Amino acid sequence: MISTFNRTKLNSLLQDFYRLTPIRITVFDDQFTELASYPEHIAPFCQIVRTDKEGYENCKKCDRQACLRAAKQRSPYTYRCHAGLTESITPLYLGNIIIGYLLFGHVFAYPSHETGWKIIEEQCRNYKVDKELLKKECFSMPLHSEAYITSASHILEAVASYLCLERMASLRKQELPVQIDEYIQAHFLEDLTAKDIAEKFGIGRTQLYEIAKQNYGTGIAEHIRILRIEKAKQLLEDRSLPLAEIASQCGYKDYNYFITVFKRTVGVSPRKYQSGFTS
Repeated sequence: MISTFNRTKLNSLLQDFYRLTPIRITVFDDQFTELASYPEHIAPFCQIVRTDKEGYENCKKCDRQACLRAAKQRSPYTYRCHAGLTESITPLYLGNIIIGYLLFGHVFAYPSHETGWKIIEEQCRNYKVDKELLKKECFSMPLHSEAYITSASHILEAVASYLCLERMASLRKQELPVQIDEYIQAHFLEDLTAKDIAEKFGIGRTQLYEIAKQNYGTGIAEHIRILRIEKAKQLLEDRSLPLAEIASQCGYKDYNYFITVFKRTVGVSPRKYQSGFTS
């Protein structure tokens, strides 16, 4: 784990979320290990599913894949889990380093219990569990609309921002991913490559890729490109700067290549993007 959490404040925040929604909320660290949750125990439905070995493994796999998806898009990711319930994950970032994830789950988001059970029964057909008991738990769960899930997801995102803003989490500076991120932040406008970074920290390219994938949701080269384009967006607000100068300041020696990369990343050319600003 590359960060530390204030458990007392964290638990209080999770309780506040539950009182508002009420939906169970969980915090995972950057290695997908559960740190805290409220309520502490998972829903009876999930307890039943997890009595099956395959069901239990699929729960862990589903959570991990959803975390990685949320990290890659750097925003909340709402999805239906392997057993048919709705969940939402928001990544926790301190700067460019991902330190964990907030997840709310076990929500029965269907127009009716009959409709939901039909889908859940099919998705859980291979699990060796008491299907009648599972059905009973389905019909005991409250129905939630898509609008409700969306609103809860927005609150979850606000909770994530508040958690970092209030310093309930902090980075462990001695950890390698933190050192690598600080180095990238200091040199991404230079001619920086994955090979340079790997040699700087005495690690292999494979290990560096895994660190980047874990913390940025992408490879080193793409991460550096994203940082450069974000810098370019800031500079483009000043219409007096020539595009060639902006390209140079963002680490691109080839002016035409800069335009190509910007358009591919942002969806519009630098000039078109700049047209949205006044001098």
